Amino acid sequence: MTDKELKTLKENLWHAADMLRAGAHLAANKYGQPILGLIFLRYADILYKQHKDEIEAEYNKYKGGRREKTKKEISIEKCGFYLPECAYYDEINDAPDDANKATLVKKAMEAIETENAKMEGVLPKEVYGQLVPEEEPELLSKIVRIFKDIPENCTVDIFGEIYEYFLGKFALAEGKDGGTFYTPATVVRYMVEVLNPQPGDKKFLDPACGSGGMFVQAARYMHKHNASEDDQMKFRCYGVEKEPDTVKLAKMNLLLNNVRGDITEANSFYSDPYNAVGQFDYVMANPPFNVDEVVVDKVSEDERFNTYGVPRNSSKSAKKASDKKETVPNANYLWIGYFATAMNERGKAALVMANSASDAGKSEYEIRKKLIEEGVISQMVTLPSNMFNSVTLPATLWFFDKAKANSDKKDEILFIDARNVFTQVDRAHRKFSDEQIKNLGIITHLYNGDTEAYTALLEEYREKANQLTSELRKMLSKLSEYSFYFDGDGTGEYETPQLRSCAPKTIVNKDACLAAADSKNVVEYRGIIEKQDYEIEGAYIGLHFEQYYSKKQDKKIKEYDQLVEDARGCIGEIKYYLDNITWLLERFPEGKYRDVIGLCKAAKLDGEDGIIDQDYSLNAGRYVGVVIEDDGMTEAEFKETMLGLNAELTALNAEAKKLEEQIAENMKGLFGV
Repeated sequence: MTDKELKTLKENLWHAADMLRAGAHLAANKYGQPILGLIFLRYADILYKQHKDEIEAEYNKYKGGRREKTKKEISIEKCGFYLPECAYYDEINDAPDDANKATLVKKAMEAIETENAKMEGVLPKEVYGQLVPEEEPELLSKIVRIFKDIPENCTVDIFGEIYEYFLGKFALAEGKDGGTFYTPATVVRYMVEVLNPQPGDKKFLDPACGSGGMFVQAARYMHKHNASEDDQMKFRCYGVEKEPDTVKLAKMNLLLNNVRGDITEANSFYSDPYNAVGQFDYVMANPPFNVDEVVVDKVSEDERFNTYGVPRNSSKSAKKASDKKETVPNANYLWIGYFATAMNERGKAALVMANSASDAGKSEYEIRKKLIEEGVISQMVTLPSNMFNSVTLPATLWFFDKAKANSDKKDEILFIDARNVFTQVDRAHRKFSDEQIKNLGIITHLYNGDTEAYTALLEEYREKANQLTSELRKMLSKLSEYSFYFDGDGTGEYETPQLRSCAPKTIVNKDACLAAADSKNVVEYRGIIEKQDYEIEGAYIGLHFEQYYSKKQDKKIKEYDQLVEDARGCIGEIKYYLDNITWLLERFPEGKYRDVIGLCKAAKLDGEDGIIDQDYSLNAGRYVGVVIEDDGMTEAEFKETMLGLNAELTALNAEAKKLEEQIAENMKGLFGV
C-alpha cells in the first residue's frame, strides 16, 4: 500500500467517527472507545485469516498423535492470539442491520477476552448498545461496514498506523483533554530519533504512558533500522498509567503494533510497580506539567525522587490548610529526578517538560545544579509553540545519557532551539514533517561524530529529487503531445481553425533536469526547476486565456488540467527536497557539527557565557542566540537610512502639532471652548 493509498484509507475510515457524532447517543469524549474497538476486531480478523491455512495444516498434520495441539494453542504460536468464530468480522458484518448487532459485537469481544488472558478487560464491550439508537438502529451496521473496507492483505504496520491516526484525531477533537492520553506522533518520533534506541534485550519505561505512543514509535524506529524479528521480541516495554480507560487504549495499541510489554494502572508518584531505580535502558514520557498536589511525606523517602532532591516550599507551610499535609510546590522536578534515577549505567532518557522548569529557582535550582554537575543531562531542545493539544506555549525536551557522566563531554550540554522549525497543520496546531525530524536529528548525529548519517541523509534527499525529476520528465513529454483547435471568433464555427500546442515552445530541455540532479549542483538544479515551473504555468495560462473552445474537447482539456496539476505538484516536491538539501549544506557545509547561531550550541560548564555563568539555566535561548537577518546595507548606508527616517519622523511630529493647534482653534470658533 502506497503512502497516498494509506492516507486515503485513513480519511475514509475517519468518516465513521463523523457518523457517530451525528447519530450516536454518546458523550463527545466517548467516540474513541467503540471506533478503536472495531479497528481491533478488524485487525484480529485479518491477521487470523492470514495464518488460518497454516493453523489448519499444522492441526491436521499432528491430529491424533503424541504431538497433537489444539487450534487455540497453534493460533497463539502463529499470530499471538486465538480468534473464536463468533468474532469473525464477516459474521458480524453479514448479520441483520438491527439493534442485535450491538449484542453480537459485545459477545465477540467477550469471547476474545475469554480465550486470550492477556486481553482480559481491554476491549470496550458495553458501549455498543448506544450505537443503535431507536431512530437509526442501523447506525452500528454502517460503521462496521466502513471498517470492512480495510484490505485483507493489511499488515500489522498498517493497522498500527491506522490506530495511531485515530488516536491523534480523537485527541485533536477533544482538545486539552486529549493531551492526557496522546503526545503528537511527530514529537515522539523526534525524541526517538535523538535517543536512537538499539535493538536487542532492552527494557523501556514510560511512567506516564497514556496510550503507549512512546513504545510504539520506539519499536517502529528499531524496525526501520534493521532490527531482526528476534531483536524485536527481546524489546520489552513497561508502562504506568493512572486512568483506567487510557490503560485499555495503551494495551490495545501494543497489541495492534505487536509490541511486547506490560501496562500497569497506578499513580507513578505513589507507586513503583517495576522497581525502577537503575533498571532501564530507555525512559521516555510526556508527564503532566506543574502538578502541585503531591504530598511530600509520600515521596520524600522514595529513592526515585530523593536521590537528587524533593522540591519543597521555602516557607515549609502547608499547601492545603484543610488537611495540613505539605505538598510539593511543583512536581516537574519529581519527574526529572525519576528519569535520572531510572536509567541503568548505559541508560538514556527523554521527557517533555514545561519551559519554566529550565530556569526554575529555589529548591528546584539546587536539583538542576546537581544534575548538571553530575553530567547526566546530554541535550535540551526548545520546541515550537502549538505542538500539543494540552498547551499552546513552547515545551522543552530534556535528554539524559548516563554514560555521558564518564565521558569527555561530561561538562558540556547540546542546546537546540527548534522554535522556528515546524509545519503548520491549521491555525492552532503545528507539527514536524518527516524531513524536519531528520534534519533536527542529524544535529545530534553530527554532535556525536556520526558523519555517515549526514552523508546518507543528503543522498536520500538527492535520490528522491532525482526520482521525482524522472517522473516530471515523463509528464512533460506527455504534455507536449496535447494540442487543441480553438474557435477564434467565439461563434462556435471553425471557419478559420487555429492549431495551438498547449505545451510551451520554449520549455526547458527535459533532460537538463536530470543532468543538473546528477551533477548535485543544488543551485543550478533548483534554478532549472524554477524555470520549468514558470514555463508550465505560462502554457497553462495561455491555454485558458482562450475562453472559447469546442465542447468536444472538454475531456481532453480536463486531462490536460490534471496533468498540469500533477506536474506542478511534482515540481513542488522537487523544490521541497532541494530546500532540505540546502538547509543542511548551509548549516553544516563540511559535514561536521558546528555551533549555528539561532539553532544549536554545545555549551561548556565553565567559561564566558558558559552554563555556570548563566546561573545553571537550561534555557536554549540563552546559549543559541538569535539570527540577525542581513539587510544588505553597509554601515554608512544604515546610518544614512536611520537619519532619514528620523528626519521624516520629526517632520511628521511637527505637522501633527500644527494639526492639533488647528483643531483647537476650530473647536474654539465653533463652541467657544
